[in-house]
Amino acid sequence: MDAPVRMFSLAPWTPTPTPWLEGNTTAAAEAKCVFNEEFKFILLPISYGIVFVVGLPLNSWAVWIFVSRMRPWNATTTYMFNLAISDTLYVFSLPTLVYYYADRNNWPFGKVFCKIVRFLFYANLYSSILFLTCISVHRYMGICHPIRSLKWVKTKHARLICVGVWLVVTICLIPNLIFVTTSSKDNSTLCHDTTKPEEFDHYVHYSSSIMALLFGIPFLVIVVCYCLMAKRLCKPSFPSPGPRVPSYKKRSIKMIIIVLTVFAVCFVPFHITRTLYYTSRYFQADCQTLNIINFTYKITRPLASINSCLDPILYFMAGDKYRGRLRRGAAQRPRPVPTSLLALVSPSVDSSVAGSCCNSESRGTGTAWSRGGQ
Repeated sequence: MDAPVRMFSLAPWTPTPTPWLEGNTTAAAEAKCVFNEEFKFILLPISYGIVFVVGLPLNSWAVWIFVSRMRPWNATTTYMFNLAISDTLYVFSLPTLVYYYADRNNWPFGKVFCKIVRFLFYANLYSSILFLTCISVHRYMGICHPIRSLKWVKTKHARLICVGVWLVVTICLIPNLIFVTTSSKDNSTLCHDTTKPEEFDHYVHYSSSIMALLFGIPFLVIVVCYCLMAKRLCKPSFPSPGPRVPSYKKRSIKMIIIVLTVFAVCFVPFHITRTLYYTSRYFQADCQTLNIINFTYKITRPLASINSCLDPILYFMAGDKYRGRLRRGAAQRPRPVPTSLLALVSPSVDSSVAGSCCNSESRGTGTAWSRGGQ
């Protein structure tokens, strides 16, 4: 949980010893361990403020483009729209956290809103992971199983999967609404990121289960899919008249790089340091270890929020052919939309699948596959 700026003993937040631990930590030893978290009250307001200023217009813009300029949707667009909705909901909650940490851990918005804000963080975190997994599996099917994907990769299936993702995330995070609470400390009101001290050991078990289910398994799926895709993309499918790499392969490589970058920057460091932080508290590590782990954990928390700014890059880089179709469609309208706006949301999974399936960039073949993926 978040600690106030004052130098304080670990005793107020150290979890109660588990039954199999012999004895309790002495009060004298706890009194010697203090946290100096001054860095947090500079780092978190600034980082959350930047994510809000950058992420809100980008994701709101993306949602508007998806709704008004990209009908009818294909499967990829469906996943990306839901990803943009998740990011938009989360960035709306960031001003409250900016105020909370700028005011040195003082939460004036009430217990209910504290629960909602913490819920939105984890909902965005895990829904983003699952939607990126859906996009990755979708692309894997198109690259490695193009014929089979004609039957299974459709918009109606993507809609059902998105509903399932939201249900799974909501159900899994209901206990988090119960755990998260507020408490008073030195004339300040804390909005705990975890739970009250006496429930912390139970929260660790719950959090570890959720991490394995909603991060560990999807991450493993993404790594396997991308390894198989890379193997397929590196193998020439048809004789090529020259050394030039087909455009669909370039787009697929871009997708692999972007998604793995998001995981490497945002999700993996956060889950590693959070696991270390919870484990060190649960097993009551020594004071120096706790301070080091607490510092690294607080550093990686803003990284988990940056995915709300990186996801629009995914829309932009997802595919040139789809962006080209949007550009041609805009040119036929009496009031064309600038191509720089349309470039923000240009998924290419279907176009890359067309290239993988037919190895042709002819207009007729690409259009036929695109319609088949609706």
